[in-house]
Amino acid sequence: MADADILFTQHRHGVFRYLSRIVGQPEVAQELTQEVFLRVARSSVPAADDAGRRAWVFKIARNLVLNHQRDGRRRIEPVALVDSPQPATQELAAAIRQALGALQDLDRDVFLLRESAGLSYTEIGAACELTVEAVRARLHRARQELRAALDGPVRVRRVQPTSFSGRHGEE
Repeated sequence: MADADILFTQHRHGVFRYLSRIVGQPEVAQELTQEVFLRVARSSVPAADDAGRRAWVFKIARNLVLNHQRDGRRRIEPVALVDSPQPATQELAAAIRQALGALQDLDRDVFLLRESAGLSYTEIGAACELTVEAVRARLHRARQELRAALDGPVRVRRVQPTSFSGRHGEE
């Protein structure tokens, strides 16, 4: 139980961030986070280093959210990586959600485990049962697809030069 308590203290915020990005609802993510750590407490914590245990916790989280999505018989659109968008960025946040939702599930999971939860390639590989090379390739592909999908919305948001003609005698 002491190991489970330590894992909870160390990883609860990262697990919650990861799950909330996928399910899009903080209340559901909180419930899933609690379920992750209930499963951790009921299981025998593997005799591994910190990275191995972290990967194990996130593997439980990933499997749980996959089951949750399967049980709901729908794909939940991920939440953007932009927290509390201001009105000017709501469209961009929606574009990010849509772009994340368009990724293959495994590519999205690899991306979110890296960018939202901060896992290493080795940890992601262990959590998703992939080689480090496969993680690297999927992460690269996800980033390329996101970049392509967000090119238009991001370009629109860039500030255009302001013309000062007609002010204070300038013409």
